[in-house]
Amino acid sequence: MSLSPYVPIIGLFALAAGFALFSVAAARLAGPRRYNKAKLEAYECGIEPSPQPVGGGRFPIKFYLTAMLFIVFDIEIIFLYPWAVSFDALPIFGFVEMVLFIVAVFVAYAYVWRRGGLDWD
Repeated sequence: MSLSPYVPIIGLFALAAGFALFSVAAARLAGPRRYNKAKLEAYECGIEPSPQPVGGGRFPIKFYLTAMLFIVFDIEIIFLYPWAVSFDALPIFGFVEMVLFIVAVFVAYAYVWRRGGLDWD
């Protein structure tokens, strides 16, 4: 088995790792070091950070549900791109399967909407 087809890929990974290490090292050497209280605090979109307990605060489950909904609908878009690119090459079976997929996702969307998963309190 010859490794010659993999040499460019390994070279690309080595180049990327070298660039990343060089960038981090150059930033440490050339960057300014002016630390103050404001730079060491957590940044929350320009709002003063709210005090948290020592072990960390508890987040409402709504944050995680919103993240999961985003992932579900993002995956739908990921499946739609290759289908749209190869639409001409697919027979009617590909069209029917995608319609069934979109219907299933819209049923899930309607269920979440009906249950109030999209309401932000």
